Amino acid sequence: MSITIAPARVTDPAAFGRVAVLMGGSSSEREVSLDSGRNVLEALQSKGVDAFAVDGIPALVDAIREGRVDRVFNILHGGVGGGEDGVLQGLLEALGVPFTGPGVLGSALSMDKIRTKQVWIASGLPTPQFRRIAKGADLRAAAKELGLPVFVKPSSEGSSVGVFRVLQESDLDPAIEFARGYPGDLLMEQMVQGEEYTVAILGEAALPSVRIVPAGEWYDYHAKYIADDTKYLCPGMEGEQEDEVRRVALAAFQAAGCTGWGRVDVMRDRVRGLQLIEVNTAPGMTSHSLVPKAARQIGIEFADLCWRVLESSFDRDGGRTA
Repeated sequence: MSITIAPARVTDPAAFGRVAVLMGGSSSEREVSLDSGRNVLEALQSKGVDAFAVDGIPALVDAIREGRVDRVFNILHGGVGGGEDGVLQGLLEALGVPFTGPGVLGSALSMDKIRTKQVWIASGLPTPQFRRIAKGADLRAAAKELGLPVFVKPSSEGSSVGVFRVLQESDLDPAIEFARGYPGDLLMEQMVQGEEYTVAILGEAALPSVRIVPAGEWYDYHAKYIADDTKYLCPGMEGEQEDEVRRVALAAFQAAGCTGWGRVDVMRDRVRGLQLIEVNTAPGMTSHSLVPKAARQIGIEFADLCWRVLESSFDRDGGRTA
């Protein structure tokens, strides 16, 4: 499975017009989004793009009303107050403002891990067995039904927020305490015993996989955003195995109704093989982030990656480049 990246569609930065780099917001992933946004803003400005920072959706609406926005580079992370749950995408589509990333369907569906898995199962794609944990449901009964070990996580959060690794029954106690105060559904899924990978998607292409090797026992928030001892191997596999993980990731991205760019997290179980975990529709662009690492492997540096992501917004205004 070769990697074909089309030539750049835009050569004049003025063709983008005034670009709002949307960051921050009020979700639990605000700080990661601000870090990503600052990097994207600097990269676009270094390429001559008339880009400026906007913190959160209300500020963006004000800027649009004032006529200061021609298109949006969305680097908000998370659900409520973030820009990955379809609400922002519906707003921008209604206002006729082109933006980066998937549209309403892909964003809303991918933000809900449970329903994403239901679509994957219907599409014949591999994902670990799981249970939906509604508010007030019995976590111990669900864990007994699935069998330990399991992960417990919010269905609609990212960046490893509220994730619990349950190896034995006593490990359920903090997850149960978290569930008491969490307003939404939780996902409990069988733990995959094997290596962790991620595959970046850019347009119609799946970029080289990245194998994630944390120094600790698992890839938690600290390993993602703070630690400097997490190892990233790119490409993560070789030969036919690399082709297969990229094929499955691209199929999972498209099955979830996603377009533009994103990232698909995959694990390789020692018995069951590849297992899809989730889709990220506005991946991080921090110093620890994985999409830039994969792009660099095929010769696309960070500023050029941001340019190509921004180019995808033209698919939302009839393909015009001027």
